[in-house]
Amino acid sequence: MALTTRRRALTTLGAALAGTVALPAGTALAGEHADRARPLRHAHAHNDYEHPRPLLDALDHRFGSVEADIHLVDGQLLVAHDAVGLDPSRTLESLYLDPLAARVRDQGGRVYRGARRPLQLLVDVKTEGASTYRELDRRLRRYRHLFTTYAHGRVRTGPVTAVVSGDRAARAPMEAQTVRSAFYDGRLTDLGSAAPASFVPLISDNWANNFTWQGVGAFPAAERRKLHGIVATAHARGQRVRFWATPDLAGPARDAVWTELLAAGTDHLNTDDLAGLEAFLDAHRAR
Repeated sequence: MALTTRRRALTTLGAALAGTVALPAGTALAGEHADRARPLRHAHAHNDYEHPRPLLDALDHRFGSVEADIHLVDGQLLVAHDAVGLDPSRTLESLYLDPLAARVRDQGGRVYRGARRPLQLLVDVKTEGASTYRELDRRLRRYRHLFTTYAHGRVRTGPVTAVVSGDRAARAPMEAQTVRSAFYDGRLTDLGSAAPASFVPLISDNWANNFTWQGVGAFPAAERRKLHGIVATAHARGQRVRFWATPDLAGPARDAVWTELLAAGTDHLNTDDLAGLEAFLDAHRAR
């Protein structure tokens, strides 16, 4: 490149960065690129495995939490919502554990390069809880450096934190362990109980069973106080909060519920619409 041409290019670039030259629509500066690469800690991919590319689509949309339903079948942990959808090739390892391990190796020891907060892998147990959890525990231990662990009263944070939800019979074998690679997803009945955040870091429950408001009209004041009280109680104990069965059809009602959940400090917004929640959270952060 000729010296004059190089100087002209550098001058134009400097002016653009200074805001004196209009950039083409859609052009992002370095700071915007960094913001776009930042994981969305509030974003939870409900039934993540039903997307065309399980896990990978959620990561492309920068989600901080993904959900996989598992069934124990002939010693294998298969991922599907119900028995009709079982496929022997769709194992927990093939869809989640192996891809996560590979990504962490490639991203400098994190799911998202430079992010200190671990990705949450919410494992929803669909078959008998105790036996399914024991098999899950065996599988997670094969990925020692991937998962947050609990050992003799201490928590060591890893790139991924596995939280076990679903069939409640998983609780007993988990509580009996002094060393484990997963944590327990509590319910509102666990809020304020003796179970510490080192065992129950997450409180999840059905929105429709606890609130009448579905985003249409004003949020009843009593229900808003209830929501804020739930979140405040959980946070005081070091626990996070998630509701499932919130409105998920794109539109004003869904946005209204999401806005109230964020205002209350709710930690995870539940959705099947990856692009929709990503856009909502980016717009909310830009305000």
